[in-house]
Amino acid sequence: METVKLSQIVEKLVPELSSFLTERELDISIVLRDGLSVLEPEDAVEIVQQSILEQQRNACLQ
Repeated sequence: METVKLSQIVEKLVPELSSFLTERELDISIVLRDGLSVLEPEDAVEIVQQSILEQQRNACLQ
């Protein structure tokens, strides 16, 4: 297990998405079961999508 910031995942695997994310989104902590070294770009895109959905869900609940 490894905990990283979403910004680390984006910078390493899909840097082209960084301009679409807010600082708050980039600062989200993500727990990776098998670590950052085994992630593929497709995994990173899915993590970004789920993180955005979670942020939107939390915003609606407030």
